[in-house]
Formats: sequence, C-alpha cells, structure tokens
Amino acid sequence: MDAPTAGLMNRDTGGQWVRLQTLTHVRWFAVLGQFLAITVAYFWLGLIFSIALAYLVVAVSIASNLLSAYVFPPNRRLSDTEVLLTLIFDTTQLSVLLFLTGGLSNPFALLLLAPVTIAATTLQLRSTLIVGFVAGLLATLLAVSHEPLVLSDGRPVELPFLLLVGHWLALLTGIGFIGLYARSVATEKHAMAEALLATQMALAREQKLTDLTAVVAAAAHELGTPLATIKLASAELFDALEDADLRADAKLIREQADRCRAILRSMGPAGKDDLHLRRAPLEAVLAEAAAPHSDRGKSVQFKHRSAPGADSRMPEIWRRPEVIHGLRNLIQNAVDFAASTVWVESEWDADTILLRISDDGPGYPPELLGRIGEPYLRRRRTGALTPQRPGYDGMGLGLFIAKTLLERSGARLRFRNRTAPAHALGAVSGAIAEVRWPRAEIEAAPRPRLGENRLLEGNMGAIPPM
Repeated sequence: MDAPTAGLMNRDTGGQWVRLQTLTHVRWFAVLGQFLAITVAYFWLGLIFSIALAYLVVAVSIASNLLSAYVFPPNRRLSDTEVLLTLIFDTTQLSVLLFLTGGLSNPFALLLLAPVTIAATTLQLRSTLIVGFVAGLLATLLAVSHEPLVLSDGRPVELPFLLLVGHWLALLTGIGFIGLYARSVATEKHAMAEALLATQMALAREQKLTDLTAVVAAAAHELGTPLATIKLASAELFDALEDADLRADAKLIREQADRCRAILRSMGPAGKDDLHLRRAPLEAVLAEAAAPHSDRGKSVQFKHRSAPGADSRMPEIWRRPEVIHGLRNLIQNAVDFAASTVWVESEWDADTILLRISDDGPGYPPELLGRIGEPYLRRRRTGALTPQRPGYDGMGLGLFIAKTLLERSGARLRFRNRTAPAHALGAVSGAIAEVRWPRAEIEAAPRPRLGENRLLEGNMGAIPPM
C-alpha cells in the first residue's frame, strides 16, 4: 500500500468532514419544531407553563445559529471538538426546554436521542461517549427535577412513579443501544468506503502502468525500423571506410543502435497496444501476475491442466488490469506466509476456469476464515506469524481488493485451509484461495480469421491472389 492510501486508512472517522451549514440547517428545523410545539401546547391545548422562558430558550438557539452564520463561512468544516461542543449545546438547550415543560412527562424527551445518534455517526468514540454521558445525566436530572405541566383546570400533569422510572430507563437504554447501533453501522460504512477507494486507487494505478507499458511498447515498435536502418547503414560505412578513426565511429553508431533497441525491448515487452495484445493465454497472465514475487526467496510453481474430457488447449483470456492486480494480490499473500513454496494451479473445462493459489504456510486464522475478503480484519498477533511478515497489521485490505477486483470480472472466490495431508502437491498445511470464472465471463472471443487475399491495384495492374 502506498503512502497516500495508508494515510487515508489511518484517518479517524471523526475527521473534519461535517459542515457547519449541515448542523445549522438541522438546528433551524429543531427551532421551528420547538416553536410550534410550545405555541400549540400553550394556546391550543391550554397547558400552563412558563411560555416566556420557553420562548427565551428557543431564542438562544436562534441567536446561536445567527452568530454562527455571521462569524463562520457556511462551508466551514468542523473539527471533532467543535462538533462535540455543538451537540452538547443542543442537548443542553433541549434539556432546559424539557425542564420548563414537564421533564420526562413531555413526550418530546425522546429527542434527546438525536444528538447521541449524530455523535455516533460522525465523532470519535471518546466524543460519542461524552455526548451519551451528558444526555444520560441530563435525562436523570429531568426525571427528578422539572417544572410540571399544568392543565387549564389547574391539575398538574404528572406520570405515575413506575411509568416515570420506565420512561427514564427506556431513554437511557435508547441512548446506549441506538448510539452503539448507529456507530457500528457508520464505522462499517466508513471502512467499506475507504476500502473501496483503495481498490479504485489500486485499479487506477494498474491501469496507468498498463497504459504506460503500451505507450513504451508502441514506441519500441515504431522505432524498430529506423534503428535497423541506422544499424545497416553504419555496417556498410564500417566496411567502406578505411580510416581507423572513422571505422571506430561507424562501429560505435552500430553498437549504440543495438543498445537503443535492447532498452526499448526491456521497457515495452508487450508490443503495440492493439486488440490482439489485450488478450493472452491463461498461463501468460498468471506468470505476469506472479512476476513481482518470483524473486522473494519463495518458489512459485505453476501447474496447468484441463479437466478430463475437456479440450486440452490453453484458454485465452482478456488481459484486464483488475484481473492481473487481483491475482497479484492473492499470490503476494501466499508468498508472504509461505514457508518455502507457492503453487499456482489452473484447470478448465467446457464451462469453467478454476485457479487455485496455495502455499505451505500456517494457513488462514480459523477464527477469521469465514470473514476473509472483508476489509480491516484484525486479530491478535501470534509470535509465529509476526517474524514472517514484520509490520503487517492484519487488516485484510489486500485480500479485500483482490476479491473486489476479481468479482468485478465475474469470478467467485473461496478461501479455505488445506485439510487433507495427501494433497496432489505433497504439502500438509497451508492456505488455499480458489478463483472460479464462467468461461464466458473471462475468455476472449476466438481471433478472427485473416480472410482471403485481396487484389492489389497499382500501376502494373491487378495482381491476382496466390
């Protein structure tokens, strides 16, 4: 993983991405709702409470909104601390309003859950716990101390003690449960979004490398003819010249032309980027995917075979960047944990192409086997694995990227550990990653026939086909 991607993955979910304008708009809706509730309760339902103080509390929220709009630009991104203070202010304002209008007897006490939910989806865990604690504390204070609502005939609106305790416990339970639930969903959403972004970055990088290789290969192809001409002319000059210095210069020109051709060949191994070079035999694609890991001290062995009764010809597949990068990640994971050997097997029949990448390492952790392919998997490190792969955090991002890219190409993946000692390759332990494609999804269409020779028209007349 490159540095920018690593920085993205280490960013806390409570970073500066909540806009002040968003919270301001939410507060305007809250102010409108509070104003309407107070007005309807006092003038229509006939409930008696300190309406002047209630309107004053709503006015404080209005003043806060106006002050924020005047001091800060509307597109300002709030820090974690600023969002925390904003939510504490909203919770306190709502609690004061509830204190003046019956405490937990007021059905709008349910709105104390709103700041906790926002905190759980936007803030760090520490800040979320602070907002939840403040909301729970204020709910407890409202349960024991508040100004009662009074009906028009003078009777106070008070809940029975048992029902009041039930409301208080339900509110505290809701703060805890909804906060935990919202945070779990938001954390998983952020993790998946960042992992998908890393997948897109990896695919874009692979696509750029493929495009660059095609450009260099095209240059190598186009420069081949002039370099050959230079070499031929310098050879003729070398034979024709008698002066030793001039012959040395002609020889130098020929050697440098050979050097240019060798450099271009090494930079562009694939040739021109045309439709014929966007496809390759299955074994060539697997060799290309494994090439970066072939010299890391582990043996990478290939085995290709057709299923009994199937056509023995090697399938030709599309050289898609997502396929190459996904297979490369699977092979890298196998090489990272292998003791000495990694096996890359392929098998095909009339309908399916199956790849099996296995190693002789310790295998996948049993407790994570059913979750492999999800991003940000974590497990406790063991002393046996840490020396094999120092600095590895065990987040499973590489396997997630591989699974995502390969599934985009139509594949289905399965991860398991080897259980049978009598494996065809002779290994007694290790992990196995299986990739299965329907041939229609990955196999390139048959190459078109060149067709019959056509007549060539020229000054000498038509030349008949041979």
